[in-house]
Amino acid sequence: MRHITIRKIHFVSGITLTIFIGLHLANHLASIAGVDRHIEWMSALRHFYRAPIIEFLLLAAVLMQMYSGIRLFLTKRKTTKIGFEKLHVFSGLYLAVFLVIHVSAVLAGRFILHLDTNFYFGAAGLNSFPVNLFFIPYYSLAILSFFGHIAAIHHCKMKNTIWGVSVHVQSKAILILGALVMLLILYGMTNEFMGATIPEEYRLY
Repeated sequence: MRHITIRKIHFVSGITLTIFIGLHLANHLASIAGVDRHIEWMSALRHFYRAPIIEFLLLAAVLMQMYSGIRLFLTKRKTTKIGFEKLHVFSGLYLAVFLVIHVSAVLAGRFILHLDTNFYFGAAGLNSFPVNLFFIPYYSLAILSFFGHIAAIHHCKMKNTIWGVSVHVQSKAILILGALVMLLILYGMTNEFMGATIPEEYRLY
């Protein structure tokens, strides 16, 4: 019964975060059209997700997702043998670690460093050598893990073909989509391509 409760917590918090992360990635994709468009979209979305009650629920979902995810990882890590099952477990573990680091960094940026955690907050790390040697794989693996987790869940939950396409092929298509989104976001967030100048306060951070 306790295990079922953990699964339910993980499911509910996961759905909540999937909606937010989907919007967040769409916002990052807007950087392809330029820094101003990215910030414009972010400002519009912030009216929703920075409302105190919504922000509280998102932070609660992050905590529940990390706690339940690590508990499920410790339970499943020795019993998973199939490819997509392993992907489910280990992509979830990486996402849990990423959420700890990323959410802590954003909160520190906002409340301790008093920075606007907008386009430049992420772009500074991606465009500054040598720290970009960490940040490029760090963000890339986060995006790939997000889509990998969705692909693995789809593979485990869906049993039938859709329009004649097998679940295995569908799940691989989700992985390919994730790789494409990752490349487009890296393209948009890299100021050498966009001609963006990172403000000095973000470079210092």
